[in-house]
Amino acid sequence: MQGNAVARRFARAPGTRAAAPPVSAVPLPRTQLLAWPRQFLGGAIGAAVSVAIVLTLGVVALSPLGNQAAEVGVAAAFTCAVLSASLYGLLSRCLMPAGSPSSATALIVATLVSRIVTAAPADASVSTVSQVVMALAAAVTLMGLMQLLMAAFDLGRLARVVPQPVLAGFMNGIALLILLAQLPALLALSQDQWQRQGWQALPSASVGALLLGLGTAAVVWLLAWRTPRAPGALLALLAGVAVYHGIQALSPSAALGPTLGNVRAAPTLPGLLTLFNDGAPALAVIVQHGPAIVLTAALLAVIGTLESMLNLRATDQQHDTRHDSRRVVWAMGLANLVGGPLGALPMVQVRARAAAMLQAGGRGRAAALGAAAASAAMITVGAGWIAELPLAVLAGVMLTIGVSLVDRWSGPLWRRLHQGPRRRMVRNSLAIMAFVCLLTVWRGPALGVAVGLVLSTVAFVHGMNRTLVRSRRDGVAAPSRRFYPVALAPALQSVRRRIQVLELEGALFFGTAERVAEEADGLDADCRFLVLDLRRVSAIDDSAILVLSQLQIRLNRQGTALLLAGVGAASAQREQLQAFMGDDAAGDGTGQGTAWFFDADHAVEFAELHLLAEVRAPDDAHSGALDNTIPLSQNSLMQGLSAEQQAVVTSLLQTRQLAAGQRLFSAGDAADGLYLLSQGSVSVRSPTGQRYVSFSPATMLGELAMLDGQGRSADAVADSDCVLHLLTRDALATLAETDPLLCALLYRNIALHLAGRLRVASEAWNGAAA
Repeated sequence: MQGNAVARRFARAPGTRAAAPPVSAVPLPRTQLLAWPRQFLGGAIGAAVSVAIVLTLGVVALSPLGNQAAEVGVAAAFTCAVLSASLYGLLSRCLMPAGSPSSATALIVATLVSRIVTAAPADASVSTVSQVVMALAAAVTLMGLMQLLMAAFDLGRLARVVPQPVLAGFMNGIALLILLAQLPALLALSQDQWQRQGWQALPSASVGALLLGLGTAAVVWLLAWRTPRAPGALLALLAGVAVYHGIQALSPSAALGPTLGNVRAAPTLPGLLTLFNDGAPALAVIVQHGPAIVLTAALLAVIGTLESMLNLRATDQQHDTRHDSRRVVWAMGLANLVGGPLGALPMVQVRARAAAMLQAGGRGRAAALGAAAASAAMITVGAGWIAELPLAVLAGVMLTIGVSLVDRWSGPLWRRLHQGPRRRMVRNSLAIMAFVCLLTVWRGPALGVAVGLVLSTVAFVHGMNRTLVRSRRDGVAAPSRRFYPVALAPALQSVRRRIQVLELEGALFFGTAERVAEEADGLDADCRFLVLDLRRVSAIDDSAILVLSQLQIRLNRQGTALLLAGVGAASAQREQLQAFMGDDAAGDGTGQGTAWFFDADHAVEFAELHLLAEVRAPDDAHSGALDNTIPLSQNSLMQGLSAEQQAVVTSLLQTRQLAAGQRLFSAGDAADGLYLLSQGSVSVRSPTGQRYVSFSPATMLGELAMLDGQGRSADAVADSDCVLHLLTRDALATLAETDPLLCALLYRNIALHLAGRLRVASEAWNGAAA
């Protein structure tokens, strides 16, 4: 449709930061200039269709004045719809700047008016109407000043963080309110009768008015389907008026419901200008009701701005556009600042009015000016014509507008409840959306959105609390990348079960940190090390740090050490944690307190070495200490060899010593043989420094390149001072000629060594999958 095409043209391009300019924000080409009359007419049609909303809200806002409410309220409402809305339309630069009173702001104004009417003495020097007008003008003016301040701090952007379920519930609630508001006109019942009797008034309803309204709505939908470029709302409105008056002319007794009737208002509404006429007594009224006026202004500014931003966001979603929130709030504040002193009602962005203009083809400032011009004409020269508009026909057009306002995200969400994954989240979203919708209908948009935000926050915290722990595994399922001698396999299997690894993900804050404490409370009694992998934690607040600090104390009391992994040495998060939890050295050998590690792999390795040292005899060379010198006879290459065979192999070896940090070989180097490690630790790393595997004393490395004759696949670097023994390819080839049996035994041990490495990796994969 044309509206979507225009909206897409000015939608923000991917990757840009500035909001896309709306229709009225850029110089228009000739084709667009020719569209201005159509857009102007669309705005005028939308204003005519929604005139009943403006009239009703004006009366509602001033209803405590009793018999004078209609005259003063209509004047205040149309001052808002003409003067304030014109200025807003010229300055706001959004797709459809539709300024008007709203139901929420009208109710807030009614509260202030009621207070003034109740407190006004009978013999006051300033009439009650003048007091009300001055207080209203002061509140709206102050509202405008507050909105300008909000624009300066760009507080309108806060509406963009409203969760989608809350926005959808708000949109559906507004749509439902519009649909329900049309029932009295469709049934030809007065508002008073409908409010008093409700559904009990149905026996006196008019079937003719209902058919006329539904027929008008059907014409709008039919024209939108068959000829989308035609002004469907205007044609349906004219057709409905013709049918209504034609039937009335042929059969005056036909019950088709009333017309709009008199829409004339008070000729002037001086607002704050009364101060110049009444002088000190008028100023005393402002001072007397000052606290109430300030509170009303604050409520109008906050609720009016939030309602406007939500309405604009809903329009943006339907038409794929964006608006500049700072510019919109600034324009709104300036409009209220100008309209307030002249007695206008508070002006906000009203979605129903915007939808009526968009449906009629209105866009941008041209439509806003068209709506203002039509509103001015209706209250002055056109009052007699507008009075003849049938309420049932207007209600029929508003029905189509209400249906168009239903949130388009709700349908796919409902289908995902039975088809897609993550059904718990879908159910939560549907529940929040339904609750906000019902609360908006029952108590108004402000309370609906406020409660929706609270529910969304609770649901978010609950969801974060459920998803914070990404995985929980023991040391068997998540072993370190260190490869140990085969002789340590039974001991490793038992000690690894005493290591627990919690991998966390997301934000660690006051609402989620307790989940970590709950997981820790469920540890087995023999657990000696708890590793918290914080690599995927995006943020940590002070409340979470306090919870972790208390957890550290409790774990130490029961003999469990807390190891923090994935926190870089220079990160701000580590500085926060250290302030509360200290900075124990990782190599203190106690296994108590808090230790810090680059990643979970090194933390688990730290725990494995400490536990091995505990379960093995102090004089056992395989106790877990990396600085122990283990005889070559206990190396995995020597397994199953006789003393004579071991002596032959030893004679072929070349001894090398490396200092900590020294490189043994680099990726791509030619394979010179395999290395037997008798003391220290060597890690095989990627060119970027990521650890693939670390080798302990009594193991071998470099066998792959020696077997296939290709270059080294990674770098090998000494973690500590090391003693290694090289068995070259040439020496192995010579042995194959002189002692084929011994050579075959060496190849068998190499194969067993590789099988052991593969088995450790397989157990880790199985544990992770489980």
